[in-house]
Amino acid sequence: MELMNRAADLRRARTPYVMATVVRVKRPTSAKPGDRALILGDGTLEGFVGGACAESTVRLQGLRVLETGRSVLLRVRPGEGSGDSAGPGEDSDGLIVVDNPCLSGGSLDIFLEAVIPAPLIHVYGDSPIARTLTLVGRAAGYDVVAASAGAAMPADLAAVIVASHGRDEEEALAAAVRACVPYVALVASRKRGDAVLAEAGVAREQVHSPAGLDIGAKTPADVAISILAELILVRAALASNVEQLSSQQEPAVGVAIDPICQMEVAMTADAITAERDGQIYYFCGPGCKRAFLS
Repeated sequence: MELMNRAADLRRARTPYVMATVVRVKRPTSAKPGDRALILGDGTLEGFVGGACAESTVRLQGLRVLETGRSVLLRVRPGEGSGDSAGPGEDSDGLIVVDNPCLSGGSLDIFLEAVIPAPLIHVYGDSPIARTLTLVGRAAGYDVVAASAGAAMPADLAAVIVASHGRDEEEALAAAVRACVPYVALVASRKRGDAVLAEAGVAREQVHSPAGLDIGAKTPADVAISILAELILVRAALASNVEQLSSQQEPAVGVAIDPICQMEVAMTADAITAERDGQIYYFCGPGCKRAFLS
């Protein structure tokens, strides 16, 4: 219950995490089906899904799930020849298999569920379009907040849509542009939009105005759909760019190789380490560290 309360707190705080749940064991293992743990972006692991060696593998794979946002089934087994259909490290329809020679002989199947906050949208205004945007956006799975002038803009804000029809438009638009919100839109005709943007001191290319795709929208519902469709296009383009950049960059959390068992180990603040000749070595568990130091 305490772990689930912690998960609820993380969701309210819009903090991404991975829920690791043991779904199958082949004994001997210290974990049992139903055991759970949370993995946070800094490598923190809260809960229990097995001993130190299994925990090290779960932490690393959980961090990778956070990077991709794709949930997977992780199979941790003691070594080669256990008869599993997928090979080590192979992703077969969402199955990741890792051979961990430090395990005591059993194996674990652990579901790693990525819990990523829904995209956050701030909608300004109390117009029919603003109210419909809130309803349609929430139905589409977005976290839509009816915002007002001067509202704080969280770092993970995905969109600001101003549909207040002349009320406090300039302040909201200028603040959104300063905050580098990925999608900023103004519900207005092109002529009125140009005047509002000029008054706000922001460039036309920084704000989508008129808001939404040109689909011949007439009703508030049509306009709301056109705006969400445009938002989807913008987010897809940004995601593609981020994916290309990510493929060229180092992972957010470094990975080291255990010098004893050759397992991959996440280089987190609470990792098991030892120093020798000025170099830091990382270990999957205390056993490998003892062997290294002996």
